[in-house]
Amino acid sequence: MKVLLAVDGSDYTKRMLAYLAAWPEVLGNAPEITVYHGLMAIPPHAAATVGSAQVRQFHETELEKVFRPIRAFFAQQGREASYVDRVGAIADGIAEYAEAGRFHLIVMGSHGHGELAGLVLGSVTTRVLARCKVPMLIVR
Repeated sequence: MKVLLAVDGSDYTKRMLAYLAAWPEVLGNAPEITVYHGLMAIPPHAAATVGSAQVRQFHETELEKVFRPIRAFFAQQGREASYVDRVGAIADGIAEYAEAGRFHLIVMGSHGHGELAGLVLGSVTTRVLARCKVPMLIVR
């Protein structure tokens, strides 16, 4: 089974990982796991001001903050995973990547870092759910 984990490093990402640790059968015996993190693009005028090297450094720093604990989680679980990052519209990026990669399941937290955490579902989760035909497991 091909599983796409959409992560952002929020508490909901941590809850998703805790759920997967408690219920390993969700992923099956030998899943092909891809961990996906979307990054918002830095506005062009700001990127031009700081330069491409600074933008690249910023993205790499942010990715490491998100991916480091997830790598440790999978190492502890004895599972392999591949890691992907994309810059751009986050919800569209998740949906497009999941469909193009023919994933069988998307797993993501119900909310992220956004200010809309009090609503029923976070805005990225809602958009992926509306846009994507791949089955989703949303962990609250």
